[in-house]
Amino acid sequence: MIMEIIFLIVLIAIGVLAFRFILDISSTLVKIAVHFLFGWILLTIANILPGINVPINIITLAISGFGGVMGTILLAIFYLIF
Repeated sequence: MIMEIIFLIVLIAIGVLAFRFILDISSTLVKIAVHFLFGWILLTIANILPGINVPINIITLAISGFGGVMGTILLAIFYLIF
């Protein structure tokens, strides 16, 4: 009887830790998705400006999303130079 209670407590503790781990991973994935969305919006706004044609792909989205406005400006300068 005591062994069953201890086993149940251990199972509940493992379940709580696994649930917390899954929540941490999902929140990280949501943050990355939001960064990519804002990167796409920034690149779209930058491409509206005359003379700037930055291709929208996964690399430029990552640079623009995680770099923010500064990353988008650096991408625009890079594509204007080259």
